[in-house]
Amino acid sequence: MALTETGANESLELRLSLVLATVGRTDEAARFLASLDRQGVDDIELVVVDQNEDDRLVPLLAPYRDRFIVRHLRSAPGLSRARNVGLRAATGDLLGFPDDDCWYPDGLLERVIGFFDTHPDVDGLTGRAFGDDGATGRYDAQEGEVRLSNLWERGISFTIFLRRRVVARVGAFDERLGVGAGTPWGSGEETDYLARAVEAGFRIRFDPAIAVGHPNPTASYDAAALDRARRYGMGWGHVLRRYAFPRRVVARSFARPLGGAAIAAATGRFAKAKYHLEVLRSRWRGFRAGGVD
Repeated sequence: MALTETGANESLELRLSLVLATVGRTDEAARFLASLDRQGVDDIELVVVDQNEDDRLVPLLAPYRDRFIVRHLRSAPGLSRARNVGLRAATGDLLGFPDDDCWYPDGLLERVIGFFDTHPDVDGLTGRAFGDDGATGRYDAQEGEVRLSNLWERGISFTIFLRRRVVARVGAFDERLGVGAGTPWGSGEETDYLARAVEAGFRIRFDPAIAVGHPNPTASYDAAALDRARRYGMGWGHVLRRYAFPRRVVARSFARPLGGAAIAAATGRFAKAKYHLEVLRSRWRGFRAGGVD
């Protein structure tokens, strides 16, 4: 259900639509909105898909309605479900999928739009994440094509930008995958989407210079981290089974958490070791369950 669909420059042909699914966050969403406003790009629309039961976002969005188009929608719970609601409403030539707790460095969207302007034969662009401390994590350091052999290191949802022709062909996100789906598969929706795009023959590039800020989800190894490891691991393993990933990719998906657990245990960090073992166990359970529901 659309709450409001208003904003600046609505008569212009839009270049970029950003589909923002959000629930339970205000300070983080405010930081994202401020970073979006600093981009200095006005031919965009922000499609906010609100899963809150209250109107906490209304005062947050109000100051930006004369800066760019803001479409405020509602959806039932589930990240993939919300993104699909947003996709149906988005009108831009390019589409992105920011998280409600990420933030854009100054100049990012100008760089993204410039890339598509100068590479008309490329269908999508992905980048890497960095945390509050600047750490970049597991992402590839080299620019290049996104393939099944490197997809896990070259794509995360809030750094993915796609031409509309990709979305028109690939279709909706799988609503059985991702946070809030109501299934065991608590992650993997963007990996699944990119895999479908790659298998459909679309050309997608990875550029580590396209970097988006996002908090480190595992700042401590408590019960909440273990629950997240369980849900995310199940989703990872499930998607890993769906596609013809090279054997080395499958092997690495299990070797890394095993190695992480061994190193953590050897250095006395037993809570971290337990976390890595839960990642390993859950990925294996998701993988064994098969890639098709």
